[in-house]
Amino acid sequence: MPTSPSDPRATHPPEPAGPAGPAGAGRTGAVVVDLAVVGAGPAGLAAAVTAAGLGLRVALLDAGERPGGQYYRHPAPGLGAARPEALHHGWADFATREAALRAHVSAGRITHLPGHHVWTVVPDGGTWTLHAVVGHGPEERAAAVPARAVLIATGAYERQLPFPGWTLPGVVGAGGAQAMLKAGLVLPGRRVVVAGSGPLLLAVAGSLAAAGAAVPAVVEAAAYTAYAPHTRELLRNPGKLAEAAVHGGALLRHRVRLLTRHAVTEAHGTDRVEAVTVARLGRDWSPVPGTARRIPCDALAVGHGLVPQLELATGLGCATRRTADGGVALEVDAGQRTSVPGIWSAGETGGIGGVGLALTEGEIAARTVAGRAVPPALLRRRARMRAFADAMGAAHRPGAGWTGWLRDDTPVCRCEEVPAGLVRESVRDLGARDARTVKLLTRAGMGWCQGRMCGPAVAALAGGEPTPDRRPLSCPVPLGRLAELPDGASGGEPPDAGRPSGPPRPTGR
Repeated sequence: MPTSPSDPRATHPPEPAGPAGPAGAGRTGAVVVDLAVVGAGPAGLAAAVTAAGLGLRVALLDAGERPGGQYYRHPAPGLGAARPEALHHGWADFATREAALRAHVSAGRITHLPGHHVWTVVPDGGTWTLHAVVGHGPEERAAAVPARAVLIATGAYERQLPFPGWTLPGVVGAGGAQAMLKAGLVLPGRRVVVAGSGPLLLAVAGSLAAAGAAVPAVVEAAAYTAYAPHTRELLRNPGKLAEAAVHGGALLRHRVRLLTRHAVTEAHGTDRVEAVTVARLGRDWSPVPGTARRIPCDALAVGHGLVPQLELATGLGCATRRTADGGVALEVDAGQRTSVPGIWSAGETGGIGGVGLALTEGEIAARTVAGRAVPPALLRRRARMRAFADAMGAAHRPGAGWTGWLRDDTPVCRCEEVPAGLVRESVRDLGARDARTVKLLTRAGMGWCQGRMCGPAVAALAGGEPTPDRRPLSCPVPLGRLAELPDGASGGEPPDAGRPSGPPRPTGR
């Protein structure tokens, strides 16, 4: 909420939380850190710990209260979970890095800033200033952190392809179902159909079944034969094959049926989902007539892979590239540098690739920020994992025919309640040829999520592919926080991160 002259927060502006404590930032005299890492998931955590170990002063900012990101979620303390590691893969590796983080924080090498929603990064007189909102409600305050270099490790969110009934209670994202289990120790329902596309479905189904849910089917839109052209990449990543075998064994053990080249084309119910219609798909993902069947359920966990979260980076003008799954990711060089000097990227922002790749890229980025050589073995590991990620993206890339399961009255943009028919009308009758024009004509993408949920669907209906928006704000910000910014804080020339400097100053492109 914006503040007013009568609001006590307006007469006593909150002190920004900088790396040296609430001492201000940038022009106000706070200590400038060598590296600010945005996101404490696997990539950000690996980068922060590695950079601190190399002698850099690091600030680690994250919207969550505990490190781990979306992948390593922690159950709420009040739940008394005795073995949270039972719901995760690779928990031992995470625990080691989390312990290293605590050690660096105690030694003053890392300032961990949880609960910080970074909404913009701006040039600030030869450095960068990261602006964030901290807390909620009356306790909300502004924060600013100055840094010589910035690593964007903001992760990803789920890609959703709408279908009739997808707004019913009981329909959740596949990753959302896993988050409910990891963080809340609850199931989305007793009988849960898992659907969509991508390897996450197998992990979700196995976790739900192990926790006591009945999973009548995993409905995968792609065919695993799509991996056949990528045999070399599969053989170079035996760990991924072993992981797939573990997930497959879990499905067999819990008697979960796997339906490939099928999709949920409609959810049915009144107050809650009661059943789903599943249909076989053609090669372009269009439903095959006469193949529909109903599966009773009280919950549906659905998702079609992940989409990199790029708002901070594209707001800075970082270049992007088209990915194998039809999405958009940041373009980075061999050292994880983006096209903007002084800005690095690691993890899913550079393309969806999983936790192992995210950890590797975080380490590489930290080393190049510190001006250190990257071990060849680390570079080979990244190349191997990135090749597998590209193969995975190509195998599960949505086919254009999926829009065939949308009726005209199906909501596409949930925030603004825009149905598919209105989007189609804007294309057919009003000349819209891309998602931006559709948004201007229909308001699709103008709601609270700013197109994160409906963007891929709107772009597909418009006959194009998703394109990144360049926005000054990466998340909603109260007007009062904007009013607290000093004059000139909204822009300027990027700092020259490539100028000669001594350790532990970062190097540029």
